[in-house]
Amino acid sequence: MRIFTAALATETNTFSPICIDRRAFEASLYAPPGTHPETPTLCSAPITVGRRVCREKGWTLIEGTAAWADPAGLVNRQAYEGLRDEVLAQLQAALPVDAVILGLHGAMVASGYEDTEGDILARVRALVGPDVLVAAELDPHSHLTAKRLAAADIFVYFKEFPHTDFVDRAEDLWRIAVDTLEGRVKPVMSVFDCRMIDVYPTSREPMRSFVDKIQTIEKEDPDVLSISVVHGFMAGDVPEMGTKMLVVTNDHAGKGDALARSLGLELFAKRGTFIMPQIDEKAAVERALRATRWPVVIADVWDNPGGGTAGDATVLLAELLARGAEGVAIGTIWDPMAVSICMAAGEGAEIPLRFGAKSAPGTGNPIDGRVKVVKIVENAEMRFGESYAPFGDSALITMGGIEIILNSTRAQSFDPSLFSAMGIDPTSRRILVIKSTNHFYASFSRIAAEIIYCSAGTPYPNNPAKTPYQRAPRTIWPMVEDPHGLERRMG
Repeated sequence: MRIFTAALATETNTFSPICIDRRAFEASLYAPPGTHPETPTLCSAPITVGRRVCREKGWTLIEGTAAWADPAGLVNRQAYEGLRDEVLAQLQAALPVDAVILGLHGAMVASGYEDTEGDILARVRALVGPDVLVAAELDPHSHLTAKRLAAADIFVYFKEFPHTDFVDRAEDLWRIAVDTLEGRVKPVMSVFDCRMIDVYPTSREPMRSFVDKIQTIEKEDPDVLSISVVHGFMAGDVPEMGTKMLVVTNDHAGKGDALARSLGLELFAKRGTFIMPQIDEKAAVERALRATRWPVVIADVWDNPGGGTAGDATVLLAELLARGAEGVAIGTIWDPMAVSICMAAGEGAEIPLRFGAKSAPGTGNPIDGRVKVVKIVENAEMRFGESYAPFGDSALITMGGIEIILNSTRAQSFDPSLFSAMGIDPTSRRILVIKSTNHFYASFSRIAAEIIYCSAGTPYPNNPAKTPYQRAPRTIWPMVEDPHGLERRMG
């Protein structure tokens, strides 16, 4: 067997003012053929898992380019087309192949392309013809479109949020692909539109039990090859935005359709109960200051670079400064200009500095004050599961009783190593402020005495009922209360 694999991924917040060009991919991950490291990034696990599978099977794996950019706003048209055409040219040169297995995200939007994954999958299908297996692993915070379904044979999405299972799901994808290529199964995809948009953390109920249930079905029903909840991405203003249920069966379309519908309606019945309870910055700081066990982790959930924001909001920091808080470490505030100034000043320097809140309304005000530059780290990284996430040239500064990490490459706060990379022992601090919606949970929950979810400012469009969508459907919950008409039928 000859199998082609590549990855092209980012998550697009269409409301974000930060555009993505080719340099953004090169800053996060740009690995031409054969240069991808042994450890995968979030969307490139099909490549690293594929190496092992093909080695064991004695098959030929042809690797194309792997490219990933940290989430932001629209992708520059030339950047997308250049990377897409690079991968397609590599596939063309590799023909004939028996399968194409890709790592995609599912929420990329480029200038001129509302459905980039649909575009690239359709072009792959046109190159390889109707009989070659086309499969992809995707992030659940994405859009599942008719164009993608028409072009591919198998989709497998991460089940966990935080996404701790991206390697496991790549293993699932390859297992189904191998069984298909060797004639044991014939995958058929069934989709149900839940007609809703929500946030589904699997670290808490009721989503934890729901994911456990679908994994039990996968294990016990031989007709079911895979079940995925496509969460949707509420910051993507595109026509097919929303939550979908995907069931892949072994040539049992009717059974798959019924199961997708049943599970989808079960999910819909729990709408509005999934997301973590949140409090504002004043209540969050007050609660943290009253704590008697530490560290307390305050998650600034909506200024999350992993959702496409800048990560430069200062709302929580301003409240902490106003309250005279001490023993606090902030990780991070994105400000490349301030980092450059600190690097020029050098470690030990005390300088006047303005930083933060440059990107958009709703992020607070820039912070002005005299700071001490404590530590400079070039090309800083933190752990994220088995891989590493760069947060760029970074400066640790102190202001009053607060330590603040300024970074030059946007990245959400995945792991406590974010702090240790800058010389801070996170377990010795009273309060840690991080910027992440839920990806932080798997690692920070191991050290936190308490976790507080804080909704501070409005850097992210987090209320779909009020978000000024131009392209997204207005006929889904919570824009309308009952799009399925369930209560009327039951009444």
